[in-house]
Amino acid sequence: MSPVYPFDEAATARAVIDDTGMLVEWNEGAHRLLGHSADDVVGRPAAYLLAGEGADGVRMPPGSRWDGTLTLRHRDGSAVTVWLLAHRREPDGEGPGRWLVVTPLEGDGPRPSDDPLERAELVQSPCAVAIYDERLRLRRMNGAMAEVLGLPEERVRGLRVPEMSGRAQSADIEQHLHRVLTTGRGHDVRTYLPIGDHGRMYAWLARMAPITDAKGQVRGVCVAAHDFTDQYLARERLQLVNEASVRIGTTLDVTRTAQELADVFVPALADFVSIDLVDPPEAGGELLTARLTAPISLRRAAHRSVNPGNPEAVAKPGQVDVYPASSPQADSLVAGHTIVASAETGDIADWLSWDPERSERIRQYGIHATMSVPILARGLSLGVAVLTRFRRPDGFTPDDVLLAEEVTARAAVCIDNARRYSRERETALALQRSLLPRTLARTAAVEAASRYLPAARAGVGGDWFDVIPLSGMRVAMVVGEVVGHGIQASATMGRLRTAVRTLADIDLAPDELLTHLDDLVVRLSAEAGGEGSPGEVGATCLYAVYDPVSRRCTLARAGHPAPVLVPPGGTPLEVDLPAGPPLGLGGLPFESAELELPEGTVLALYTDGLIETRERDIDAGHRLLRHALEVPSASLEESCDRVLNGLLPPGGALDDVALLLARTLGLPASQVATWDIPADPALVSPIRKQVVAQLATWGLSDAAFTAELVVSELVTNAIRYGSHPIRLRLIHDATTLICEVSDTSHTAPHLRRAKTWDEGGRGLLLVAQLTQRWGSRHTAEGKTIWAEISLLDEE
Repeated sequence: MSPVYPFDEAATARAVIDDTGMLVEWNEGAHRLLGHSADDVVGRPAAYLLAGEGADGVRMPPGSRWDGTLTLRHRDGSAVTVWLLAHRREPDGEGPGRWLVVTPLEGDGPRPSDDPLERAELVQSPCAVAIYDERLRLRRMNGAMAEVLGLPEERVRGLRVPEMSGRAQSADIEQHLHRVLTTGRGHDVRTYLPIGDHGRMYAWLARMAPITDAKGQVRGVCVAAHDFTDQYLARERLQLVNEASVRIGTTLDVTRTAQELADVFVPALADFVSIDLVDPPEAGGELLTARLTAPISLRRAAHRSVNPGNPEAVAKPGQVDVYPASSPQADSLVAGHTIVASAETGDIADWLSWDPERSERIRQYGIHATMSVPILARGLSLGVAVLTRFRRPDGFTPDDVLLAEEVTARAAVCIDNARRYSRERETALALQRSLLPRTLARTAAVEAASRYLPAARAGVGGDWFDVIPLSGMRVAMVVGEVVGHGIQASATMGRLRTAVRTLADIDLAPDELLTHLDDLVVRLSAEAGGEGSPGEVGATCLYAVYDPVSRRCTLARAGHPAPVLVPPGGTPLEVDLPAGPPLGLGGLPFESAELELPEGTVLALYTDGLIETRERDIDAGHRLLRHALEVPSASLEESCDRVLNGLLPPGGALDDVALLLARTLGLPASQVATWDIPADPALVSPIRKQVVAQLATWGLSDAAFTAELVVSELVTNAIRYGSHPIRLRLIHDATTLICEVSDTSHTAPHLRRAKTWDEGGRGLLLVAQLTQRWGSRHTAEGKTIWAEISLLDEE
C-alpha cells in the first residue's frame, strides 16, 4: 500500500474493485463525489453505481490500464458524468486481482495570480516535466510528460503519483517527492518501471527540485524525467558480458561449462535456455570442420528455467535427439548464424511444428519468442543455445541478438577448451592405463593391492607402481612419479617403468638400479630440451626388494616419500630411509637400507598426491596415513579403500595418487635345501642323488628328471669355470621349483651356439630349453646362476 501522508485525501475520488466486480474500498473523495458513504457501497457490485444502460453489470476491461467517461448515479438520484482512470493491481497471492479507480476533484479550480506553481515555466523540450503542489498532487505537466503517461493533463490534474501510475514503484517515487518537499533540497532518483499497456520496461532519471515562493517557502516540487533506457540497457549488456567472463569457464568440464552458460542467460536475457552440443564421430575423436547438414544429432548438455525444476524442458541432460531441417537447432547450425522467431510474426509455430511435444510446451507456457544461437569456436560447430521467452512480454531485439552472440562466443571458446582438455585427458588416461599393470603379479613373497587415481583437475600425471617377480622367490616393489601432467608425463612414466623392469631383471641392487635410472632421466631431459638446453624431465622413485627366505628387505629412494611399515599387531611407523636426490640431477649417489621384516608386515608405498593437499601440510598427511593403516582390515583391498577415503578430499585429489600395499610372506625353512659343493667333478653324481632324494621328500618326484639334469649342468659349470666356495640351493612353493648355484666368480655365463664337433657348450642351451626361465645375478660374494622349473607343467 502507498504510505499515508498528512495531505487532503478527499481531493481525489478513489475506489477499488475486485475482478468479480465488487467494491472493496471507498475513500472520502468518492463520498464527496457521489454522496455514498463507504458503509453504503463496500461489498456491493460496482454496477450499482452506474446510471442508465450500464447498470446491468460491470465487465472488467482487458489490459492493465483503462480510462474513459462514465455516467454514475449520485445518492440523491441525479446522474454525474465523470472521467475515470483505472489501474489493475496484480494479485498478492491471498485473493483475486483488483482495479484502482480514481478521478481528480480539484484539478481545474482558480489559482492565485502570484502562485509560484503557476509561474513555473514548462519549457517545450523532449524532457518530461511535471509540477506537484504541497499535497503532492499534480498541478501541471508539459506535453512530453503527458506522452510518457499516455494521459492528457486536464484529465489527471489533481491526482497523486500512485493514482496516475498504479505501479508498485510509484509509492517509492512519492516518498522521494515528500523528501524534497519537507527538506527543501533537490534529489535525483533512478528507477526502472514499465510504461503503458505493452509492459516494456524503461529506465528513468527523475530530477526533483523544490519550488519556492517569494519568501523562500517550499510550495511544491518540480520533476524532470529523463529516459536513459538505452544507456541503462547498454550498461546492463556490458555487465552481463563481464559477468559471463567471470562465471563461464571456471572448470575444464564440458557439461559444467554449458550449464554456466545457461545460468548466465537466465533470467538476464531469457526465461528458458537449452544448450545442446555436437558429439564427435568417435569417442574421444575430433569434431568435423565441414559445415553441418540436417538432420543433426545433438546431446542435451544443460538447460535452465526461471521456473523451478525446468518444466519447459523436453529433453533430459545427456539425452541425444535428432533435429531435422525445420528445427531451430538445425537451422541455425546449418546457416552458421543466429535465427530469431516470434509468435508475432507467426514463424515460431512453423519452426517447431516438427515436434508435437515441443509445440504443446509452447502453447502450455505461452512461449512467444525464440532465438537460436550457434556455438562456434576455432572453425568448429560445437552446438547450439536456444533462448526462449514466455514470462517477459517483449521479444528479442537486435541488441539482444548481439549480446547473446557475444556471450555465446566467449562460452564457445571455454567449451572448446574443456572439450580439448577432456579429449587429451581421456587419451592420457588410456595411455597410462595401458602402461600401468592391469593386475599385480602373484608371488610367494608378498600379497599386494594397489590403487591409482588421476588428479581431479590438473590432468593425468606420471605416477606409477609395479610388483616385479625376481629370481629366488624374491620380489621387487616400486612406486614412482614423473614431474608434470598430460600425455608427455604418461609417456615418460611408461619409459621409466619399462627401464625399471629391465634393470630389475638383471637383479641390480636398489641403489644401483636408481643410479642407472637417474642416468636415463638425464638423457631424457637432454632429448626433451634439444641441443644446448636441458629439458624439464624429472622424477622420483622408491625401489624395494624383499626376500621371503631371509625375510629381509632392501630399499632405496630418489627424492620420494619414505614408506610406512606396519609390523604384525604393531603401530605404523615411517621407515628411516635416506632420501636421496630426485632422478634427473645426475652424478649424485643413492643409499640403500636393509630391514628384517617379520612375516605379515605391511609396507605402504605411495606418491605425494596422497598426503599433500592445500588444506594440510605433509606431517598432517603422514599422521592420517598412519592412522588409516593402524585400523585392522580383513584384506589389503579394504585397507586401500580406507586410506583413500581417509586422506583424499571429497572433490578428489589435486594431484595423481598411487598407492601400493604389500603384506610380506615367509618361506618356511622346510621348503629350502642347501648343499656346499666340493671342487671335484667326480662328486657331481652324489649331489644329483641327494637332489632326487630331497625332491622325493618334498613330494616333487615328477620334477626330479628335469631338476637332476639342470643341477648337473649348473654344478658342473660352476666347478669348471667358477671359483670356490660353491653352493647349491633348492627352493620351492606350490608352483615353482628353483635351482640356484652360487660361486665367488663375477664372470657371468652366456649362451653360445656349439659347433657340430664341439664336445661342450651345450649345457646352458639345454638348461634354457628345460626350464621356465633362467638367468644370473651378481651378489656381494660373486654371482648366482638360477633356473626355474614349473611344477604345474609336470603334473
